[in-house]
Amino acid sequence: MRTLLNIIWLILAGFWLFLGYLAAGVVLCVLIVTIPWGIASFRIALYALWPFGRTVVAKPTAGTWSFLGNVIWVIVAGIWLAIGHIVSGVALCLTIVGIPLGIADFKMVPVSLAPLGKEIVPTRQGAFDRAVAR
Repeated sequence: MRTLLNIIWLILAGFWLFLGYLAAGVVLCVLIVTIPWGIASFRIALYALWPFGRTVVAKPTAGTWSFLGNVIWVIVAGIWLAIGHIVSGVALCLTIVGIPLGIADFKMVPVSLAPLGKEIVPTRQGAFDRAVAR
């Protein structure tokens, strides 16, 4: 089911959101000082491309510097990427098939606003995944 949702997501919204994060990452990497934000943008771009089966968790080591970095991120790129998620989420929710995708889009808004101090990890749900994790 995750694969099917990811394929539909990729076609309807994922590719375009991926391009937005990719563009933000390139611009932020051109300026040497903002490379950490560029790396965070690339990390989230891959998550926006294929989100089902993965989740965002807070890093336990994140502190004040992550908070300050997120404030700068919101000003530079975060607000525009969050607006992209909201617009595509509303558009996806207009159809019955797109409602789960729209909800997933809305769940990405917090990480688009504050990517520093967050980590994208796979959701391990099946017996095979638990056996591999050992």
